[in-house]
Amino acid sequence: MTKKIKILFILLALIIIYSYVITIQNLPDNIIIFQGENIAVNQFMGFKINDETVETSSTSSKTLNDVGKTTVKVSLFDKIFVKDMEVDVLPRTKVIPVGSVAGVKLYTSGVLVVGMSEIEGTDNKKYKPYENTGIEEGDTIISVNDNKISSTKELIQNVNKSNGNDIKIEYIHENSTLSCSITPVKTSSSDYKLGLWVRDSAAGVGTVTFYDLGSQTFGALGHGITDIDTEKLINIESGEFVTTKILNITKGEVGNPGKIQGTVENQKNIGKIYKNTKFGIYGKVDNISALNIDSSKEMEVALREEIKEGKATILCSLDGKSPKEYEIQIEKIYKENNYDNKSMKIKVTDSRLLDKTGGIIQGMSGSPVIQNGKFIGAITHVLVNSPTEGYAIFGDIMLKQSKEVK
Repeated sequence: MTKKIKILFILLALIIIYSYVITIQNLPDNIIIFQGENIAVNQFMGFKINDETVETSSTSSKTLNDVGKTTVKVSLFDKIFVKDMEVDVLPRTKVIPVGSVAGVKLYTSGVLVVGMSEIEGTDNKKYKPYENTGIEEGDTIISVNDNKISSTKELIQNVNKSNGNDIKIEYIHENSTLSCSITPVKTSSSDYKLGLWVRDSAAGVGTVTFYDLGSQTFGALGHGITDIDTEKLINIESGEFVTTKILNITKGEVGNPGKIQGTVENQKNIGKIYKNTKFGIYGKVDNISALNIDSSKEMEVALREEIKEGKATILCSLDGKSPKEYEIQIEKIYKENNYDNKSMKIKVTDSRLLDKTGGIIQGMSGSPVIQNGKFIGAITHVLVNSPTEGYAIFGDIMLKQSKEVK
Protein backbone atom coordinates (compact mmCIF):
# COMPACT_ATOMS: atom_id res chain seq x y z
CA MET A 1 0.00 0.00 0.00
CA THR A 2 1.52 3.31 -1.06
CA LYS A 3 1.79 6.27 1.24
CA LYS A 4 -0.89 8.19 -0.73
CA ILE A 5 -3.37 5.33 -0.43
CA LYS A 6 -2.75 5.12 3.32
CA ILE A 7 -3.39 8.84 3.68
CA LEU A 8 -6.61 8.60 1.64
CA PHE A 9 -7.73 5.62 3.73
CA ILE A 10 -7.11 7.54 6.97
CA LEU A 11 -8.95 10.62 5.63
CA LEU A 12 -11.90 8.48 4.58
CA ALA A 13 -12.03 6.83 8.02
CA LEU A 14 -11.91 10.24 9.71
CA ILE A 15 -14.72 11.54 7.50
CA ILE A 16 -16.90 8.52 8.33
CA ILE A 17 -16.21 8.87 12.08
CA TYR A 18 -16.91 12.61 11.92
CA SER A 19 -20.20 11.98 10.08
CA TYR A 20 -21.32 9.54 12.77
CA VAL A 21 -20.36 11.94 15.57
CA ILE A 22 -22.27 14.84 13.97
CA THR A 23 -25.30 12.63 13.32
CA ILE A 24 -25.39 11.44 16.94
CA GLN A 25 -25.02 15.02 18.23
CA ASN A 26 -27.98 16.10 16.09
CA LEU A 27 -30.31 13.35 17.30
CA PRO A 28 -33.06 15.13 19.28
CA ASP A 29 -33.75 14.40 22.96
CA ASN A 30 -37.48 14.83 22.38
CA ILE A 31 -39.70 14.49 19.32
CA ILE A 32 -43.41 15.04 18.67
CA ILE A 33 -45.41 12.76 16.39
CA PHE A 34 -49.07 12.00 15.75
CA GLN A 35 -50.70 8.68 16.45
CA GLY A 36 -49.69 6.26 13.71
CA GLU A 37 -46.85 8.43 12.41
CA ASN A 38 -43.34 7.10 11.89
CA ILE A 39 -40.50 8.07 14.17
CA ALA A 40 -37.64 8.81 11.82
CA VAL A 41 -34.14 9.40 13.05
CA ASN A 42 -31.52 10.63 10.62
CA GLN A 43 -31.40 8.10 7.77
CA PHE A 44 -27.79 7.11 8.41
CA MET A 45 -26.61 3.54 7.86
CA GLY A 46 -26.73 1.39 10.96
CA PHE A 47 -29.10 3.42 13.18
CA LYS A 48 -32.02 1.57 14.69
CA ILE A 49 -34.97 2.42 16.97
CA ASN A 50 -36.27 0.09 19.68
CA ASP A 51 -38.58 0.44 22.62
CA GLU A 52 -39.31 -1.86 25.52
CA THR A 53 -42.43 -3.37 23.97
CA VAL A 54 -41.81 -3.43 20.23
CA GLU A 55 -38.70 -4.70 18.50
CA THR A 56 -38.33 -3.19 15.06
CA SER A 57 -36.53 -4.50 12.05
CA SER A 58 -33.12 -3.12 11.21
CA THR A 59 -34.49 0.18 9.92
CA SER A 60 -34.27 3.72 11.19
CA SER A 61 -38.00 4.28 11.75
CA LYS A 62 -40.92 2.80 13.64
CA THR A 63 -44.61 3.57 14.13
CA LEU A 64 -46.27 4.28 17.49
CA ASN A 65 -50.02 3.95 17.92
CA ASP A 66 -50.53 4.67 21.64
CA VAL A 67 -51.18 8.30 22.66
CA GLY A 68 -48.97 9.66 25.42
CA LYS A 69 -45.28 9.80 26.29
CA THR A 70 -42.88 6.96 25.65
CA THR A 71 -39.15 6.45 25.45
CA VAL A 72 -37.40 4.73 22.56
CA LYS A 73 -33.80 3.63 22.38
CA VAL A 74 -31.55 4.53 19.48
CA SER A 75 -28.71 2.12 18.80
CA LEU A 76 -26.00 1.74 16.22
CA PHE A 77 -25.76 -1.54 14.31
CA ASP A 78 -28.17 -2.96 16.91
CA LYS A 79 -25.19 -3.32 19.25
CA ILE A 80 -24.05 0.09 20.49
CA PHE A 81 -26.49 2.09 22.64
CA VAL A 82 -26.58 5.73 21.46
CA LYS A 83 -29.27 7.48 23.53
CA ASP A 84 -32.81 7.43 24.90
CA MET A 85 -35.28 9.57 22.96
CA GLU A 86 -38.50 10.82 24.55
CA VAL A 87 -41.50 10.73 22.21
CA ASP A 88 -44.76 12.67 22.63
CA VAL A 89 -47.48 10.85 20.70
CA LEU A 90 -50.44 13.15 20.03
CA PRO A 91 -53.91 12.08 18.90
CA ARG A 92 -54.87 13.06 15.37
CA THR A 93 -56.64 16.36 15.92
CA LYS A 94 -58.64 18.90 13.96
CA VAL A 95 -58.42 22.62 14.72
CA ILE A 96 -59.93 25.79 13.31
CA PRO A 97 -57.27 28.17 11.94
CA VAL A 98 -58.16 31.69 13.15
CA GLY A 99 -55.85 34.47 11.93
CA SER A 100 -57.52 37.30 13.87
CA VAL A 101 -55.43 39.97 15.58
CA ALA A 102 -56.13 40.14 19.32
CA GLY A 103 -54.90 42.01 22.37
CA VAL A 104 -52.75 40.32 24.99
CA LYS A 105 -52.58 41.27 28.68
CA LEU A 106 -50.14 39.38 30.90
CA TYR A 107 -49.73 39.62 34.66
CA THR A 108 -46.48 38.33 36.10
CA SER A 109 -46.05 35.70 38.78
CA GLY A 110 -44.35 38.02 41.24
CA VAL A 111 -42.63 41.13 39.87
CA LEU A 112 -39.99 41.12 37.16
CA VAL A 113 -36.69 42.92 37.77
CA VAL A 114 -36.03 44.98 34.61
CA GLY A 115 -33.25 47.28 35.80
CA MET A 116 -31.05 48.50 38.65
CA SER A 117 -29.85 51.96 39.68
CA GLU A 118 -28.08 53.75 42.52
CA ILE A 119 -30.15 55.39 45.25
CA GLU A 120 -29.35 58.63 47.02
CA GLY A 121 -29.92 58.30 50.77
CA THR A 122 -30.91 61.01 53.24
CA ASP A 123 -27.18 61.54 53.86
CA ASN A 124 -26.73 62.43 50.14
CA LYS A 125 -24.54 59.35 49.61
CA LYS A 126 -25.08 56.87 46.78
CA TYR A 127 -26.09 53.29 47.62
CA LYS A 128 -26.57 50.02 45.74
CA PRO A 129 -28.63 47.82 48.10
CA TYR A 130 -28.88 45.07 45.45
CA GLU A 131 -25.12 44.63 45.20
CA ASN A 132 -23.83 41.18 46.21
CA THR A 133 -27.38 39.86 46.73
CA GLY A 134 -27.37 37.66 43.64
CA ILE A 135 -30.41 39.39 42.15
CA GLU A 136 -30.07 40.07 38.42
CA GLU A 137 -32.13 41.68 35.68
CA GLY A 138 -34.69 39.15 34.47
CA ASP A 139 -35.20 37.61 37.93
CA THR A 140 -38.68 37.48 39.44
CA ILE A 141 -39.30 38.57 43.05
CA ILE A 142 -42.01 36.35 44.57
CA SER A 143 -41.97 37.22 48.29
CA VAL A 144 -40.70 39.69 50.91
CA ASN A 145 -40.32 38.39 54.48
CA ASP A 146 -42.44 35.38 53.44
CA ASN A 147 -45.26 37.63 52.21
CA LYS A 148 -46.27 36.72 48.64
CA ILE A 149 -45.72 39.50 46.12
CA SER A 150 -47.96 39.72 43.06
CA SER A 151 -47.69 43.39 42.09
CA THR A 152 -45.35 46.38 42.15
CA LYS A 153 -47.63 48.06 44.68
CA GLU A 154 -47.31 45.11 47.10
CA LEU A 155 -43.51 45.17 46.79
CA ILE A 156 -43.37 48.90 47.61
CA GLN A 157 -45.65 48.43 50.62
CA ASN A 158 -43.57 45.58 52.04
CA VAL A 159 -40.28 47.41 51.53
CA ASN A 160 -41.62 50.52 53.29
CA LYS A 161 -42.73 48.38 56.24
CA SER A 162 -39.10 47.46 56.88
CA ASN A 163 -38.17 50.90 58.25
CA GLY A 164 -34.69 50.29 56.92
CA ASN A 165 -34.18 46.88 58.55
CA ASP A 166 -32.90 43.91 56.56
CA ILE A 167 -35.59 42.08 54.62
CA LYS A 168 -35.62 38.58 53.17
CA ILE A 169 -36.38 38.44 49.47
CA GLU A 170 -37.28 35.23 47.66
CA TYR A 171 -36.79 35.30 43.90
CA ILE A 172 -36.65 33.07 40.84
CA HIS A 173 -33.41 32.97 38.88
CA GLU A 174 -33.24 30.76 35.78
CA ASN A 175 -35.96 28.38 37.07
CA SER A 176 -34.34 28.10 40.54
CA THR A 177 -35.92 29.65 43.64
CA LEU A 178 -33.32 31.54 45.70
CA SER A 179 -33.36 33.93 48.65
CA CYS A 180 -31.22 36.79 49.90
CA SER A 181 -31.08 39.51 52.53
CA ILE A 182 -31.19 43.15 51.41
CA THR A 183 -31.19 46.43 53.33
CA PRO A 184 -33.56 49.11 51.98
CA VAL A 185 -32.27 52.68 51.82
CA LYS A 186 -34.28 55.64 53.07
CA THR A 187 -34.55 58.46 50.52
CA SER A 188 -35.30 62.17 50.85
CA SER A 189 -38.98 61.41 50.17
CA SER A 190 -38.97 59.22 53.34
CA ASP A 191 -39.63 56.13 51.21
CA TYR A 192 -37.43 53.04 51.44
CA LYS A 193 -36.03 51.72 48.18
CA LEU A 194 -34.00 48.78 46.87
CA GLY A 195 -32.64 50.32 43.69
CA LEU A 196 -34.58 47.82 41.58
CA TRP A 197 -36.80 48.71 38.65
CA VAL A 198 -39.65 46.21 38.41
CA ARG A 199 -42.67 45.43 36.25
CA ASP A 200 -45.78 43.36 36.97
CA SER A 201 -47.60 43.32 33.64
CA ALA A 202 -47.22 43.50 29.87
CA ALA A 203 -49.58 44.19 26.96
CA GLY A 204 -49.48 44.03 23.18
CA VAL A 205 -51.13 42.62 20.08
CA GLY A 206 -50.63 39.37 18.18
CA THR A 207 -52.49 36.86 16.04
CA VAL A 208 -54.61 33.96 17.29
CA THR A 209 -53.40 30.84 15.48
CA PHE A 210 -56.02 28.16 16.10
CA TYR A 211 -59.00 27.13 18.18
CA ASP A 212 -59.58 23.53 19.30
CA LEU A 213 -63.35 23.06 19.31
CA GLY A 214 -63.20 19.94 21.48
CA SER A 215 -61.08 21.30 24.33
CA GLN A 216 -62.00 25.00 23.83
CA THR A 217 -58.30 25.86 23.93
CA PHE A 218 -56.44 28.27 21.68
CA GLY A 219 -52.86 28.77 20.59
CA ALA A 220 -51.40 32.09 19.50
CA LEU A 221 -48.23 33.93 18.39
CA GLY A 222 -46.02 30.84 17.95
CA HIS A 223 -43.39 32.48 20.16
CA GLY A 224 -43.32 33.60 23.76
CA ILE A 225 -43.77 37.12 25.10
CA THR A 226 -40.53 38.47 26.50
CA ASP A 227 -39.85 41.54 28.59
CA ILE A 228 -38.87 44.51 26.43
CA ASP A 229 -35.91 45.40 28.67
CA THR A 230 -34.47 42.04 29.72
CA GLU A 231 -35.56 40.07 26.60
CA LYS A 232 -36.39 37.14 28.89
CA LEU A 233 -39.60 35.11 28.79
CA ILE A 234 -42.19 36.55 31.19
CA ASN A 235 -43.24 34.13 33.94
CA ILE A 236 -46.98 34.73 34.16
CA GLU A 237 -49.51 34.33 36.96
CA SER A 238 -52.44 34.95 34.63
CA GLY A 239 -53.38 36.64 31.39
CA GLU A 240 -56.23 37.78 29.21
CA PHE A 241 -56.96 37.63 25.50
CA VAL A 242 -59.16 40.51 24.34
CA THR A 243 -60.36 41.91 21.05
CA THR A 244 -58.31 44.78 19.69
CA LYS A 245 -58.95 47.84 17.59
CA ILE A 246 -56.28 48.21 14.90
CA LEU A 247 -55.09 51.80 14.87
CA ASN A 248 -52.33 51.76 12.28
CA ILE A 249 -50.18 49.49 10.10
CA THR A 250 -46.56 50.44 9.49
CA LYS A 251 -45.15 48.87 6.34
CA GLY A 252 -41.92 46.91 6.75
CA GLU A 253 -38.70 47.94 5.01
CA VAL A 254 -35.21 46.48 4.82
CA GLY A 255 -33.62 46.98 8.24
CA ASN A 256 -36.85 48.33 9.75
CA PRO A 257 -39.62 45.77 10.52
CA GLY A 258 -43.16 47.05 10.22
CA LYS A 259 -45.85 46.55 12.85
CA ILE A 260 -49.55 46.43 13.61
CA GLN A 261 -50.53 49.00 16.22
CA GLY A 262 -53.69 48.40 18.22
CA THR A 263 -55.33 49.16 21.52
CA VAL A 264 -56.33 46.63 24.19
CA GLU A 265 -58.27 49.08 26.31
CA ASN A 266 -62.07 48.80 26.64
CA GLN A 267 -62.23 45.71 24.43
CA LYS A 268 -64.27 42.49 24.67
CA ASN A 269 -62.88 39.51 26.55
CA ILE A 270 -61.97 36.45 24.46
CA GLY A 271 -60.46 34.15 27.05
CA LYS A 272 -57.81 33.46 29.67
CA ILE A 273 -54.11 32.87 29.05
CA TYR A 274 -52.53 30.11 31.13
CA LYS A 275 -49.19 29.49 29.41
CA ASN A 276 -46.49 31.76 28.03
CA THR A 277 -43.85 29.54 26.41
CA LYS A 278 -41.13 29.96 23.81
CA PHE A 279 -43.54 28.17 21.45
CA GLY A 280 -46.44 30.60 21.94
CA ILE A 281 -49.19 31.52 24.38
CA TYR A 282 -52.08 29.21 25.23
CA GLY A 283 -55.34 29.29 27.13
CA LYS A 284 -59.09 28.75 27.16
CA VAL A 285 -61.73 30.63 25.18
CA ASP A 286 -64.61 32.07 27.23
CA ASN A 287 -66.32 34.14 24.54
CA ILE A 288 -66.32 32.23 21.24
CA SER A 289 -68.34 34.92 19.43
CA ALA A 290 -65.53 37.45 20.00
CA LEU A 291 -63.13 35.28 17.96
CA ASN A 292 -65.24 35.60 14.80
CA ILE A 293 -64.47 32.05 13.61
CA ASP A 294 -66.18 29.71 11.18
CA SER A 295 -66.52 26.22 12.68
CA SER A 296 -66.99 24.76 9.19
CA LYS A 297 -63.31 25.59 8.49
CA GLU A 298 -62.08 22.92 10.93
CA MET A 299 -59.13 20.99 9.44
CA GLU A 300 -56.56 18.37 10.37
CA VAL A 301 -53.15 19.24 11.77
CA ALA A 302 -50.66 17.96 9.21
CA LEU A 303 -47.99 15.37 9.88
CA ARG A 304 -44.50 16.76 9.34
CA GLU A 305 -43.92 14.30 6.52
CA GLU A 306 -46.96 15.81 4.75
CA ILE A 307 -45.45 19.31 4.72
CA LYS A 308 -43.71 20.10 1.44
CA GLU A 309 -41.57 22.92 0.12
CA GLY A 310 -43.57 25.08 -2.26
CA LYS A 311 -46.87 26.94 -2.21
CA ALA A 312 -48.89 27.49 0.97
CA THR A 313 -51.14 30.20 2.39
CA ILE A 314 -51.46 32.19 5.60
CA LEU A 315 -54.52 33.66 7.29
CA CYS A 316 -54.35 37.15 8.75
CA SER A 317 -56.60 40.10 9.43
CA LEU A 318 -55.21 43.58 8.80
CA ASP A 319 -58.43 45.57 8.86
CA GLY A 320 -60.15 44.23 11.96
CA LYS A 321 -62.56 42.25 9.80
CA SER A 322 -62.59 38.58 8.78
CA PRO A 323 -59.11 37.16 8.08
CA LYS A 324 -58.04 36.81 4.45
CA GLU A 325 -55.89 34.14 2.85
CA TYR A 326 -52.56 35.16 1.31
CA GLU A 327 -50.05 33.14 -0.71
CA ILE A 328 -46.58 32.30 0.60
CA GLN A 329 -43.74 29.99 -0.39
CA ILE A 330 -42.19 27.44 1.97
CA GLU A 331 -38.49 27.63 1.13
CA LYS A 332 -37.00 25.16 3.61
CA ILE A 333 -38.28 22.66 6.20
CA TYR A 334 -36.36 21.63 9.32
CA LYS A 335 -38.28 18.44 10.12
CA GLU A 336 -36.22 17.37 13.13
CA ASN A 337 -36.34 20.75 14.87
CA ASN A 338 -38.14 20.55 18.23
CA TYR A 339 -35.95 23.07 20.03
CA ASP A 340 -37.19 26.44 18.82
CA ASN A 341 -39.91 28.09 16.76
CA LYS A 342 -38.02 28.22 13.46
CA SER A 343 -39.35 25.02 11.86
CA MET A 344 -39.81 26.37 8.33
CA LYS A 345 -38.35 29.22 6.33
CA ILE A 346 -41.06 31.05 4.41
CA LYS A 347 -41.45 33.90 1.94
CA VAL A 348 -44.49 36.11 1.28
CA THR A 349 -45.36 36.10 -2.43
CA ASP A 350 -48.88 37.58 -2.46
CA SER A 351 -48.82 41.05 -4.06
CA ARG A 352 -51.85 42.18 -2.01
CA LEU A 353 -50.05 41.53 1.27
CA LEU A 354 -46.75 42.94 -0.01
CA ASP A 355 -48.49 46.17 -1.04
CA LYS A 356 -50.05 46.57 2.39
CA THR A 357 -47.32 45.37 4.77
CA GLY A 358 -44.14 44.89 2.75
CA GLY A 359 -44.06 41.28 3.93
CA ILE A 360 -44.14 39.99 7.52
CA ILE A 361 -44.63 42.61 10.24
CA GLN A 362 -44.86 42.60 14.03
CA GLY A 363 -48.35 41.54 15.09
CA MET A 364 -48.61 38.93 12.32
CA SER A 365 -46.84 36.38 14.54
CA GLY A 366 -49.28 33.52 14.99
CA SER A 367 -50.82 33.81 11.53
CA PRO A 368 -51.75 30.20 10.68
CA VAL A 369 -50.03 28.49 7.74
CA ILE A 370 -52.16 26.16 5.59
CA GLN A 371 -51.09 23.72 2.90
CA ASN A 372 -53.23 21.23 0.96
CA GLY A 373 -56.21 21.83 3.22
CA LYS A 374 -54.30 21.13 6.45
CA PHE A 375 -53.00 23.35 9.26
CA ILE A 376 -49.20 23.08 9.26
CA GLY A 377 -47.96 25.88 11.52
CA ALA A 378 -47.76 29.59 12.27
CA ILE A 379 -45.57 32.57 11.41
CA THR A 380 -43.10 33.44 14.18
CA HIS A 381 -40.32 35.68 12.84
CA VAL A 382 -39.43 38.18 10.15
CA LEU A 383 -35.94 38.59 8.71
CA VAL A 384 -35.05 42.21 9.47
CA ASN A 385 -32.93 42.61 6.35
CA SER A 386 -35.45 40.79 4.14
CA PRO A 387 -38.99 41.57 5.40
CA THR A 388 -40.65 39.36 2.78
CA GLU A 389 -39.00 36.35 4.46
CA GLY A 390 -39.24 34.81 7.90
CA TYR A 391 -39.86 31.64 9.86
CA ALA A 392 -42.82 29.54 10.99
CA ILE A 393 -43.27 26.93 13.72
CA PHE A 394 -44.71 23.44 13.16
CA GLY A 395 -48.37 23.03 14.06
CA ASP A 396 -47.71 19.85 16.07
CA ILE A 397 -45.44 21.76 18.48
CA MET A 398 -48.21 24.28 19.18
CA LEU A 399 -50.82 21.54 19.47
CA LYS A 400 -48.74 19.73 22.11
CA GLN A 401 -48.56 22.94 24.17
CA SER A 402 -52.32 23.49 23.93
CA LYS A 403 -53.01 19.90 25.04
CA GLU A 404 -51.24 20.69 28.33
CA VAL A 405 -53.71 23.49 29.17
CA LYS A 406 -56.06 22.29 31.91
